[in-house]
Amino acid sequence: MAQEPLIEAHNLSKIFPLTEGFIFSRLVAELRAVDGVSFSIPCGQTLGLVGESGCGKSTTGKLLMRLLEPSGGAVYFQGQNIFELEKADMLPLRRQMQMVFQDPYSSLNPRKTVAEIVAYPMRVTGAYRGRALQERVQELLHLVGLRPHHANRYPHQFSGGQRQRIGIARALAVDPRFIVLDEPVSALDVSVQAQIINLLMDLQEEFGLSYLFIAHDLNVVEHLSDRVAVMYLGKIVELADRKDLFSAPLHPYTHGLLSAVLTGERAQGGILLEGEIPSPTAIPSGCRFRTRCYVAREICAQVEPAWEEKGDGHWVACHFASEGLK
Repeated sequence: MAQEPLIEAHNLSKIFPLTEGFIFSRLVAELRAVDGVSFSIPCGQTLGLVGESGCGKSTTGKLLMRLLEPSGGAVYFQGQNIFELEKADMLPLRRQMQMVFQDPYSSLNPRKTVAEIVAYPMRVTGAYRGRALQERVQELLHLVGLRPHHANRYPHQFSGGQRQRIGIARALAVDPRFIVLDEPVSALDVSVQAQIINLLMDLQEEFGLSYLFIAHDLNVVEHLSDRVAVMYLGKIVELADRKDLFSAPLHPYTHGLLSAVLTGERAQGGILLEGEIPSPTAIPSGCRFRTRCYVAREICAQVEPAWEEKGDGHWVACHFASEGLK
């Protein structure tokens, strides 16, 4: 029996107009960063969102948090469209939706101590005050593996892994139910990555958190995610259970991504992705992946593939997915 989704994206899109001219500016192109994206995340689960740089992953995360306003579509959190809410009405919702950013240094205010950084969300929302606020800060630092004396230090006095722990503590400060993790370990050493991933998994189990985990490292995504969505040029081209996607990818792009990272028996029959990603201001006709696809045919240039379920929650947009890419 399927779980009720905590958060859902419905046909979400974001177009950035590109203009030229200082006084009399004119529109010269449109950058389609996110183009008709739909997915849902149940309570306590993780959706991994993967793809090459520039495919629209981070923009999707910011739209879910309403850090950006969409060009179209909707985001439903517990059945409520967040884009229909006034800014004042968004404040209670902010307590349930938080974000951990990619760069653990630039996302922290260098002029604030760790205690001030972690306490700030609680001050804004009025969740804790006075002595209860101080105790909550210490509790959060302990929760993410930092010591009490760290509270009076500044971000530049910490390593990258410790800074990311501070960012996670800040995200947890207001007891959220959903967290967008925007490449939270990509700037860290491999040994530190493992520590942060294990921390995130422990926190999810303890508090029943739901994650959108944005990453380009498929090995990390496989370890952390329940389901995985593969994004290319603003669209999701494949969405499946983690095991299904890694063992039997149906889209040529997914197959190429996996071939680049898998080893041993799992890498047999792999392919090499060739060519450059087209500009999001000049998306190819039909299937947007066809210019790099090894199975592309005439129909791929003429007709955009439909988004279809091929079995048990395994969705793909490819004319030739039924041929069983392995």
